[in-house]
Amino acid sequence: MATGPEHYVEAERLEQQAETWMNADTGWKGGLTTAERLAYRMADLAAAQVHAILAGASAAALNDNAHDEGGMPLADYHAWQKAAGVHKPRSKGGED
Repeated sequence: MATGPEHYVEAERLEQQAETWMNADTGWKGGLTTAERLAYRMADLAAAQVHAILAGASAAALNDNAHDEGGMPLADYHAWQKAAGVHKPRSKGGED
């Protein structure tokens, strides 16, 4: 089972991978028909959507309030910030 940040990262990876299917003219992908490439692309995008939904649900459930006020643990907060590409460490007191 993946964590929320892991779902987020996987959704981004699958979305980027989906873009490669339509322009794959070399290697084993080069032998695929346009319909086959489109099918692979749609499968990647569908899987990315599932991961994105799970990541969003996890983030919404945990929120980013101060841990002592019922929010997510500091380590999870930092993992979310890193996964989103905007890592800004937060101290235990909730101040930046």
